[in-house]
Amino acid sequence: MENTTLKLLGMSCASCASNIEDAIRLVPGVEACSVNFGAEQATVTYDKSKTNVAEIQDAVDAAGYSAQPIQDDVLAKEDDAERLARQVENRDLTRKVWVSAIVSVVLVIGSLPAMTGLQIPFIPMWLHNPMLQLVLTAPVQFWAGGAFYVNAWKALKRHTATMDTLVAIGTGTAYLYSLFPTFFPQWFMAQGLRPDVYYEAAAVIIALILLGRLLENRAKGQTSEAIRKLVGLQAKTARVIRNGKEVDVPIAEVVLEDVILVRPGEKIPVDGEIVEGSSTIDEAMVTGESVPVKKQPGDEVIGATINKTGSFKFRATRVGKDTFLAQIVKLVQQAQGSKAPIQRLADRVTGWFVPAVIAIAIATFIIWYNVMGNVTMALITTVGVLIIACPCALGLATPTSIMVGTGKGAENGILIKGAESLELAHKLKTVVLDKTGTITQGKPTVTDFVTINGTANGNELNLLRLAASVERNSEHPLAEAVVNYAQSQGVQLTDAQEFEAIAGSGVQGYVSDQWVQIGTHRWMNELGIDTGALQEHWDRLEYLGKTVIWIAVNRKVQGIMGIADAVKPSSANAIRTLQKMGLEVVMLTGDNRRTAETIAREVGIKRVFAEVRPDRKAQTVEKLQSSDQIVAMVGDGINDAPALAQADVGIAIGTGTDVAIAASDITLISGDLLGIVTAIQLSRATIRNIRQNLFFAFIYNVAGIPIAAGILFPFFGWLLSPIIAGAAMAFSSVSVVTNALRLRNFRPKTIG
Repeated sequence: MENTTLKLLGMSCASCASNIEDAIRLVPGVEACSVNFGAEQATVTYDKSKTNVAEIQDAVDAAGYSAQPIQDDVLAKEDDAERLARQVENRDLTRKVWVSAIVSVVLVIGSLPAMTGLQIPFIPMWLHNPMLQLVLTAPVQFWAGGAFYVNAWKALKRHTATMDTLVAIGTGTAYLYSLFPTFFPQWFMAQGLRPDVYYEAAAVIIALILLGRLLENRAKGQTSEAIRKLVGLQAKTARVIRNGKEVDVPIAEVVLEDVILVRPGEKIPVDGEIVEGSSTIDEAMVTGESVPVKKQPGDEVIGATINKTGSFKFRATRVGKDTFLAQIVKLVQQAQGSKAPIQRLADRVTGWFVPAVIAIAIATFIIWYNVMGNVTMALITTVGVLIIACPCALGLATPTSIMVGTGKGAENGILIKGAESLELAHKLKTVVLDKTGTITQGKPTVTDFVTINGTANGNELNLLRLAASVERNSEHPLAEAVVNYAQSQGVQLTDAQEFEAIAGSGVQGYVSDQWVQIGTHRWMNELGIDTGALQEHWDRLEYLGKTVIWIAVNRKVQGIMGIADAVKPSSANAIRTLQKMGLEVVMLTGDNRRTAETIAREVGIKRVFAEVRPDRKAQTVEKLQSSDQIVAMVGDGINDAPALAQADVGIAIGTGTDVAIAASDITLISGDLLGIVTAIQLSRATIRNIRQNLFFAFIYNVAGIPIAAGILFPFFGWLLSPIIAGAAMAFSSVSVVTNALRLRNFRPKTIG
């Protein structure tokens, strides 16, 4: 299976999105398709042995629209093509709005005597002339509003109907009806009817709908502001060392292994590894970390971050579409183009909405004509129903909020992989936290080293050499602590043979023909290794809340190490805030119970699952889920990946492993637990915003269509003018998008 994202052109309403979705799904080999009206994108999963992107594009073309694959290198184009296309469209709409508005004002002024039944002295008689009104309306009808008729005709040929169909029928009916009293006024008077014309209604409706689309376009452009901000972070040029000389080259010309010089105050152009010099780097714009990070040779640097103090040279390790920034932009784009489950209801409604409205309009005309015997009233109510019905508001209610919400998440260092994850996060009841690297810094250090033989004859350093030589083959943070400690003591490490990592227990291997095993107290007992000689030291270190690892050589205990991992400064505050939000916070760790409970007390966690092997972590999450809990798992290591995948929402610490990040639904780039608070609060704010949009969209149509049909006339003698219906329809979509844009003001709240 392959996944592709297509940029869609020619959509005018949510019904268009539904039509495209149906067309793509009919292509043989397409497994799934999701069309996002707000993002104007289609996300397609297909079997590449049965179809390809070109065939999918052909299906979209056959449906009357067009589709273009989104460029893989999201930073190279800087979204210029899309922005320019939107600017061209907005300029064209602006011209049409102005022409339509000027003509509409003239027509309304000329029609005031007919509307009010009064003679108004300052309005010249020639403005009342129906033939003049016909001539003035023609450019509005066929130039400014021409797209409505073209699109309606295309939809008719496909045996479908869209919002353009409603507008074309509504304005076309008003215009065509007006032709008869213009050319045959005597016939109307002979029938006892006034030869009224409704050119102003057709013109004003088109002007208002075009104005609504212009405002909607501009507002929708703002929903992707987060993407533009991220792309704008990228440096434009890089100072590359080539042939011993410094050369400024465009960012697109930087290649792997280029050595790049960065001076104080400059942006780092691409991702890489420092080879010379040192500095502090402000990574806030990418990771959300407010404190500059000290970097030296061997450390990684991220493109788009800012060098603060020193000059350094680094080797480019990722360029173009592979950089960290490009991956962030791509993830945000994918999330903005995805659909949330809450949107399904709106999709079902818009599928039958337009045909239903046409049926209601026809019924309205028949009823009013038969009941009142007045073709004018029948015409007004019919046109009103056609014009006021707007599925666009329903189609925009969810995607616009999702686009702004995921973009806001990226601004706060939170990468949300899809709309489903963002929606599900607001239902969370339990948050499960891994300890090492999640609650704690993930950079444990050796604080105690106790051996059976003491330091005589250098035995302590020799044992340290054996242990560290094995541990340097492991990716575990505790292994890194042992290796760092050995190097700080000046110990020279040697190669280990037959290395093996035992998940949740320890590591083992041969060093200098000696069989070395380093791991937990439980593992030593399982191996039948006697730990009695150091039991008292083990009890003391565990009581102090330290992680203790045992070292056995040739199946005999030779020493233990006490390792401490400092709690992250923000962990306690984040956990208190989560609890205040009504969430249960649980610690899940493979560490021993005493150490786990010590850390739990420090940060305020009451429920602890300790000494849980990696293969059992997913089972623990599943057990929590079995009690009807929506569970989030937060972790950073390879051993957390199964639990992250099992959880309803997997949240990976961005400072962790690629495997953990790949298995997660949400990634916290900075590794700060306050990001969990922000993600959940953002989810709640986004879903609240979507519900507001859906409520207004449904209420608008539920109330608007009956009023336009004349339901209030028997009680109050009041009919809705088609002009007012057009204004209401035009601004319903604008109001939904404007409400979604309020999410840009989102700010996370903590308790201190």
